[in-house]
Amino acid sequence: MTEANLSREFPGAQRPRRLRRTPALRRMVEETQLTVNDLIYPLFVMEGEGQKVEVVSMPGSYRYTLDLLLKEIEDAYNLGINAIALFPLVAEDKKDNVGTESYNPDGLIQRTVKAIKQAIPDIVVITDVALDPYSSEGHDGIVGENGAILNDPTVEVLVKQALSQAEAGADIVAPSDMMDGRIGAIRKALDAAEYFDVGILAYSAKYASAYYGPFRDALDSAPKFGDKKTYQMNPANAREAIKEVALDIAEGADMVMVKPALAYLDIICEVKKTTNLPVAAYNVSGEYAMIKAAGEKGWIDEKKVMLETLTSMKRAGADLILTYFAKEVALILK
Repeated sequence: MTEANLSREFPGAQRPRRLRRTPALRRMVEETQLTVNDLIYPLFVMEGEGQKVEVVSMPGSYRYTLDLLLKEIEDAYNLGINAIALFPLVAEDKKDNVGTESYNPDGLIQRTVKAIKQAIPDIVVITDVALDPYSSEGHDGIVGENGAILNDPTVEVLVKQALSQAEAGADIVAPSDMMDGRIGAIRKALDAAEYFDVGILAYSAKYASAYYGPFRDALDSAPKFGDKKTYQMNPANAREAIKEVALDIAEGADMVMVKPALAYLDIICEVKKTTNLPVAAYNVSGEYAMIKAAGEKGWIDEKKVMLETLTSMKRAGADLILTYFAKEVALILK
């Protein structure tokens, strides 16, 4: 039978390939579009001057001293990136079990926020609220005598940390610790101090994941003992994520986050169904490192895999994506 005869017999209404025939047609019916407005750029800051140190396990990602960080942020903003998320490398002699340095008004993050808002006032500055960069034990909370992570005493410190960041000029504080009740406590404290406009991006569904390794290398923040399974979520659980998101929304979160992203696309999708708040996804260090490593080996087309991976997060329901690829993506999309 000839192709012409086959064409006459084939049901004409069932030819999806018609809309894939040309690039213009494919663009017309594209369902998901990744844009620079979706991107939040995580950045590492350290003390000193004139230094830019590559994170060995995160090729192309760096720790910056403040002077060079400002230049990197300016470049990102000029590419259309609207927001950055800050993470500090804290000196060992400034760490203790109760995270005292985290709310030092002259601390690294506080000085950094002030400098950014003075130099590039329109960029959205998001600050991490957690104790692990400041903890001598490498945990997100205060460690009790028996090795347990103390929830309520930790929340008291997180509140102080969030207030100090708001005072420095942070637009959004992002509690990443997974302590119970911290969103409500922070919102109440911010409002009491009349920081009504400071938003909260809650790490609502943050899993106890193996994908965080390179990030902990970047900040030297790996736990000194045990793991984080008593406060971060079990990777096997999905319904629990919806419960955590609902609690954070009830306590006053303005945005919610799923972390990691790539192995948790189903969670992003389910969270998106349950809320009208913006949903963020964190394309974490391990996800980034895998693409970079395979790209360097020539095993994959790094740029295509990068874009496909981020598009999958957007397709799953993420409104915002924190990604170390932000600047590379912005350059491609420009």
